[in-house]
Amino acid sequence: MPRLSQPEVLAAGAVLWRIEKGKLKVAVIHRSRYDDWSFPKGKVDEGELIAQTAVREIREETGLKVRLGQKLSTSRYELTNGKQKEVHYWAAKVTDKALRNSTFKPDEEVASVDWMTTAEARLKFSYEFDRQLLDEVEALHKSGMLDTRPFIVLRHAKATPRSEWKGGKAVDDGKRPLLPEGFDQAKKLVPLISAFAPKRVFTSPWHRCRSTVVPYAAIRRLKIIERSVFSELGNFRGPQRTAKEVLAIADEGKAVLLCAHRPSLPTILRTLGTFGTTSQAETLMQAKALKPADFVVVHLTLGKKRRIAAIETYSLER
Repeated sequence: MPRLSQPEVLAAGAVLWRIEKGKLKVAVIHRSRYDDWSFPKGKVDEGELIAQTAVREIREETGLKVRLGQKLSTSRYELTNGKQKEVHYWAAKVTDKALRNSTFKPDEEVASVDWMTTAEARLKFSYEFDRQLLDEVEALHKSGMLDTRPFIVLRHAKATPRSEWKGGKAVDDGKRPLLPEGFDQAKKLVPLISAFAPKRVFTSPWHRCRSTVVPYAAIRRLKIIERSVFSELGNFRGPQRTAKEVLAIADEGKAVLLCAHRPSLPTILRTLGTFGTTSQAETLMQAKALKPADFVVVHLTLGKKRRIAAIETYSLER
């Protein structure tokens, strides 16, 4: 399908999946108003970024709290009123805990949320694009690339320029603070990072990095783990130690947020690139030019041999 320019209506949703008795199942919603069967989705609210929308809409339509997995295809089409609509989708695993804590109640918008096998869902869907999304998820499942954990690499928010910092000696650079704009960015990052729900927060101990992750860690009640190897000086003195720490964190197989400095990013991203193909490694190295408060999400598979399933870059500016 050709790309439509400047969509007038922007929306987001997800393919919610789980494994039951060894079989892949997906959540399909029945909307009373349209009498159709589809994956959950909804329009972007003012001020929202697209990943935030996906998580919110899933919660509203299904009562389920989820962490986004990797990005899937995007649907683009023309509405009956002539407006162009674009819908972004992610894969999202539903845990047993999330299922137990579901707050779903049938209403005028969504009559039911039904868990179906892929064969059942394929027959039930009202729209062909949902079947295409189902094909994607089935292929990822069969290749062992569906169940992943995010490794988020974040560049710290906007800091006081070196030229304006009055700290004195070079060693005082670690105390260089965020600008007011940077503190605002750190707060705005919270809902966007929360869409991927990292449970481990690592950072350079330098002020501008730690201050960037404090709002997220505080609202999620997570401990901030400082590692000097992720500071500019630590990486400069021993990039091998920086790489070793990245590998150790990845081996834990948990959802991770790591905040670092621009000079440290090449080492971190190059190391993560060893889990992927040559093309994926090259894509990661392009991310070394992240702007302040931008981040890259590396979706790593589980198991002894980790692989990169997908790479996504996010910014507060889009």
